[in-house]
Amino acid sequence: MPRSVLPGFLVPGSTPPGSTPPTLSRLSAAVAVLFALDGFLFGSWAARVPDVSTATGAGHTALGVALLCLSLGALACMQVTGVVCARLGTGRTAALAGAAASACAVLPGLATGVPGLCAGLLLFGAATGAVNVAANSVGVQVEAQVGRPLLSGLHAAFSGGGLLGALVGGLASTVAGVLPHLAAVAVLGLAVLAWAGPVLVAADPVAPASGRAAHRGAGGGAPRPTAVLVVLGAVAGATAYGEGALSDWGALYLREQLSAAPALAAAGYAGFSSAMAVGRLAGGRLVAAVGERRLLVGGALLAAVGVLTAVGTTALPVALGGFVLVGLGLANVFPLAIARAGALGGPGGVALATTVGYTGLLGGPPVIGFLAQHAGLPTALATVALLAVLAAVLVLGVEGSALRRPSLPRAGWAQPVLFGRRPVAVVLQPAATRVRRGTGSYLRDLRLLEVG
Repeated sequence: MPRSVLPGFLVPGSTPPGSTPPTLSRLSAAVAVLFALDGFLFGSWAARVPDVSTATGAGHTALGVALLCLSLGALACMQVTGVVCARLGTGRTAALAGAAASACAVLPGLATGVPGLCAGLLLFGAATGAVNVAANSVGVQVEAQVGRPLLSGLHAAFSGGGLLGALVGGLASTVAGVLPHLAAVAVLGLAVLAWAGPVLVAADPVAPASGRAAHRGAGGGAPRPTAVLVVLGAVAGATAYGEGALSDWGALYLREQLSAAPALAAAGYAGFSSAMAVGRLAGGRLVAAVGERRLLVGGALLAAVGVLTAVGTTALPVALGGFVLVGLGLANVFPLAIARAGALGGPGGVALATTVGYTGLLGGPPVIGFLAQHAGLPTALATVALLAVLAAVLVLGVEGSALRRPSLPRAGWAQPVLFGRRPVAVVLQPAATRVRRGTGSYLRDLRLLEVG
């Protein structure tokens, strides 16, 4: 039985008898397609929200309840998906979740009233939540194989898919009803999965586990560093809070506080999201240049500066520049935090950190609304800077936490250096060779950061 590289993941190249593993380039492409499909499905739905609201007779309050069902479905399914990944394998789970999300994309178009819309969005949210966890888990697995950061680029694929889905949805709204459009989106998603799904399934290195062995995962029953995973989730959530806040309130701030025209107000969010996409595309190079820890801390602090610049000025161009800084700063914090959680806790770690992280994305807009009502919108948006600084402090705290090193495998394997200067895989030689150099020197040379 092959040993684990990461908790819940197995040594690259170890596959079931009779199966042919996909090449790394093919697997990387399939994972990128899955991320882009996830974004495309969600962007397609988001573009038809006004039409769905009209078709179901949902007012603002009822629509808010329906959207809450979408969020609750996602959060409820995320933790379950971590367990399913351990039992079925990350590739199988990702393929099944992608197919389920594609099929469920049509459900809002079938709704004729608010109860049906709530039920449809609950299922659609659960499916997309499963895709988020499974796709991130596979992304971490591929990172471990290639020995360089990939998750930021994969999240950029999600952003690109979301933008494409929104653009296509906007065009479709002028020529087609909601149901035909979302049905076409579902068929397209299933067609994409017909290619990507088998590749993802073939990447699973072992047959599905069962019973207690599956619950323990491939890590041999080693306990997950739950406290640190929660902290990593909090890092992701503190920055996702800013993404949700600017997505829903940024344009309104520019219009109300700086008297921006509607087009310029929309340009504020466009600049923010474009900067985030560019930052994620450059994420691998940035990690190679400055290291994960510096990029996380520096990005969070840059975002804080951008927010304070945007809410502290009366000049519209300066505020727009502040939005761009926020996008650049936040771009890589969420994916790097999730990647670290996957390296420490496998699919279960991804599930836990993603669940905690998405509470920030989903909870940010209503918190901003409450604070804006009582303290004003500029003050409310300034809390984004506060949480960004908190994320930087939490990263420094994880770096300095007490360490507990897991038992080392008996054969060669690859372990990524986490939050260090060089984001490359350190390939370990067989233990018999290393033992001759002394166990103490062995651990010092590796510079592993395994947080307990």
